[in-house]
Amino acid sequence: MIKRVLIVGVLALLALPLEAQTGFTIYSGGRVLVRRTIPATVPQGPSSHALALGAMEPGSLFALDPDVTLTGTAYDAAVDEPSTMRRAVGRKLVFDTGVRTNNLVETIEAEVLAVDPERFRLPGGEIVFQRPGRPRYPADLVYLAPTTTVAVQSGARKDALNLGWFTGGAGWMAQYQLVLGKGTARATGQAVILNSGLSADNAELQVLAGDVGRGGAMPKTMPMMAAREMTMDVAGAPAAEEAIGEAHLYTIPGRYTLRPGVTTTAALFQPATASWERIYTVPGTMPWMGPLQQYGDEMKQPVEVHYLVKRPRPGEFGDRPLPGGNWRIFEADAGGRLQMIGEAGSRHQPAGVDLRLAAGSAFDLTATRVQTEYATTREARRTIATAAYTVTLTNAKDSVVTIDVLEERQGEWQILASSVPGEKLSSTQTRFRMRVPAKGEAVLTYRVRVVW
Repeated sequence: MIKRVLIVGVLALLALPLEAQTGFTIYSGGRVLVRRTIPATVPQGPSSHALALGAMEPGSLFALDPDVTLTGTAYDAAVDEPSTMRRAVGRKLVFDTGVRTNNLVETIEAEVLAVDPERFRLPGGEIVFQRPGRPRYPADLVYLAPTTTVAVQSGARKDALNLGWFTGGAGWMAQYQLVLGKGTARATGQAVILNSGLSADNAELQVLAGDVGRGGAMPKTMPMMAAREMTMDVAGAPAAEEAIGEAHLYTIPGRYTLRPGVTTTAALFQPATASWERIYTVPGTMPWMGPLQQYGDEMKQPVEVHYLVKRPRPGEFGDRPLPGGNWRIFEADAGGRLQMIGEAGSRHQPAGVDLRLAAGSAFDLTATRVQTEYATTREARRTIATAAYTVTLTNAKDSVVTIDVLEERQGEWQILASSVPGEKLSSTQTRFRMRVPAKGEAVLTYRVRVVW
């Protein structure tokens, strides 16, 4: 049977119900724990609910209420047209035939019999393999977002479902700034939340720092969306920190409106003051293991710059564990303008542990190393090598500097002699502390014995 209808030309999108409460715990590896309160009429006993929860890790859904049990879930992440047609099997659809008469388009109703391949039963009983026109899908067949059907067993009647699940679409990292002054430095830190898939209004945000184990990951669908605005209602306070399991959790104050594509930052702690010192080092050249090789060429080496930031306890800065992240180090020029003079990464730092930030090499300090002696002998299937080195340190600055020359190796080895006493820091590392005069140089010589 053929019908005629007026072409209208506007497609309306149905708004989803308002979500009462949403909370996110964001892990640095791109995993997100979602906690959401969803308005729903939940009777005592068994019931079933179709929920538009969005993309999730299949099988990760769980109830947050102790008297609610999820007895079964069905997760449908397919939002494309082939999946919509698959849902229509056994139902009748209206198709636009494309034939127009007096600005009207003719339609035909046909039953969807099967897909792969598609087959349709026409009003006269004929079966065709081609669509009789452009389908008009009822709203209940078209998923605007992945949909989860939940079977619930509730111990009491409720007006909402409190659910949790895992998804992706966001991660976070810590970013720090260290502004150097005379003897003291000002440290600040932010949690930077990178959001590519989360969308929520009035949401609670938490970030978790630590190495949290993860089992085999289930496949998940995470559609990308256009960037939109981000709004927040915060009091300006830093994140509240607490230990949980073997990790640390940072709760960001206020409530947030999240939209995909928008990056959010929040303070991890109040600006802190700490003492600091600059350390110069020249690393050794001996291999960590295996044969000690002979070489005769003079070797230019950079003088590495490290910044040691003190974090004693008790103290606001020392008492706070710091998530691993990136540190940008600044110093003011003669005009008082801040300039970045180094950038370094750091691992998770427990409370009370000093920071040592490796931030490039020195411009006005240079090191030259040469191997001056080399000999080997064989003894009881072992090779014994002795070698001598000369390290020349030059200083173009107007002030005296101290440079640490390091040698490091595992196994059996020792310093036989040196022009400056060596300090054995461990069984694998020895340090020579060299005082280099302003606009001058200092020379270190030493001999080593290595067995392999």
